[in-house]
Amino acid sequence: MNKLLSAVTLSTLIILTGCSDADDSKDNSADDQATQQEQAQQNGNSSGEAQQQDDFESDQARLAYAVGVTLARNLQEDMQDLDVDNFTSGIKDVYGGNDIRLSDQQIGDALQQYQQQMVAQQQQQMKQEAEDNAQAGQQFLKENADKDGVETTDSGLQYRVMEEGDDSGAQPGDEDQVRVNYEGRTIDGNVFDSSYERGEPVTFQVNQVIPGWQEALKMMHPGDEWEIYVPADLAYGEAGTGPIGPNETLIFKVELLGVGDDATNADSDDTEATQDSGAAAQTTN
Repeated sequence: MNKLLSAVTLSTLIILTGCSDADDSKDNSADDQATQQEQAQQNGNSSGEAQQQDDFESDQARLAYAVGVTLARNLQEDMQDLDVDNFTSGIKDVYGGNDIRLSDQQIGDALQQYQQQMVAQQQQQMKQEAEDNAQAGQQFLKENADKDGVETTDSGLQYRVMEEGDDSGAQPGDEDQVRVNYEGRTIDGNVFDSSYERGEPVTFQVNQVIPGWQEALKMMHPGDEWEIYVPADLAYGEAGTGPIGPNETLIFKVELLGVGDDATNADSDDTEATQDSGAAAQTTN
């Protein structure tokens, strides 16, 4: 959304920030320059282009061209249909001291109109993505419900017991601390979060995570390992979060390692560093 506020301002800030960073990092200027040159070579090579011969007559000419290329590349990300002729005309009028053909009010109106158009376009894209995800999720859950071992609760949550733990162990309540290992993925198999990959479990309070997790955890015993299938309305809904799109149905492998004191006392050094419950955190509910 910040890009939409002013693509021109964004690009200018990128340029100015680069210059400021160079001033603030004089001790590393040689390394920075070498890195930038290497990146420039890689960019050129990746597009099949050889290094161009530098035929500029002065440093100022070279700088002006570099600024133009940098500005254009950043603008092109959001304004692919920009009228380049009128864009350069505006620059020439300002630098040449010519009469500006628009008032400040008209300039502001033009930028605001563009912003509104982009917001509307993004909203339409999000709406379409939400509809597509909802349809795909419903179809997945419908087919998944008929698979061996899959149970469906009244809320629509589905789960499959992969490994049973200690049935005599305490089931967690809303305010209990639990310690879990988990992996989260979308229905197309994309893993978006995993405590296994980080190499350590997480500890959190049951009522601090998404509703689908809360419901599942309160049915589990220590040592249980389940795969849960969470409809969008029990996950992040239309808003989505981070890598999770709007109305996405999610799949989690959940291994309940401990409840209450067993959760908070086990490997305390590790759990204190992993209080964040990752993608299951109830950030949007």
